[in-house]
Amino acid sequence: MLKLIVIRHAESEWNPIGRYQGLLDPDLTERGVMQAERLAEALKKEKIDVLFASPLKRTFRTAQIIGKKLGIEPIKEERIIEIDHGIWSGKLVEEVKKLYPEDFKLWLKEPHRVKFPEGETLQDVYNRVRDFLEDILEKYNEKTVAIVSHTVPIRCLYCAVLEIDLSKFWSFGCDNASYSVVYLDAEGRNVIQKLNITCHLGELYVEAHKAL
Repeated sequence: MLKLIVIRHAESEWNPIGRYQGLLDPDLTERGVMQAERLAEALKKEKIDVLFASPLKRTFRTAQIIGKKLGIEPIKEERIIEIDHGIWSGKLVEEVKKLYPEDFKLWLKEPHRVKFPEGETLQDVYNRVRDFLEDILEKYNEKTVAIVSHTVPIRCLYCAVLEIDLSKFWSFGCDNASYSVVYLDAEGRNVIQKLNITCHLGELYVEAHKAL
């Protein structure tokens, strides 16, 4: 089996204010840097062999902090980049509620039916994440692989791991600087052993926005 450590990036400049990021590229906050440092310390026990990260600043910088602590150089991986939020990108949640009220309601209730104008669908993200999982299972079976990604690809990853419908997308917690432990099996007997672990953050923990 392949042991997969699934990490959400530490707090970005836009997380506390509830702004959709998508493929836009804000950096980590000071608190985010401290979160990443605590996360790195917590991951020392996992004996990670290879570390992949989305190339955006918030993910790759988180991975660099982890990599420095563990002595691993992170590898940029486009397939685990955040969903393209299209015209929602850069807008606050409250702005989206007012500008696109029906689409916003659909995003919270039936996310698998949303196509972000000028952006992606969950199925688009699911397909590239699934391709990535198949790739690493073939190349790194019996190894421990870590990825630093974003809320949407991470939740799509869980749906892929469990082979469940994308309508269950919101069923998984995904806080900043959290990590989960997943086992991938070549015969499909996959297991999510630990989900959304944040105890290492202590007073630095901030609950994720429910609409992001």
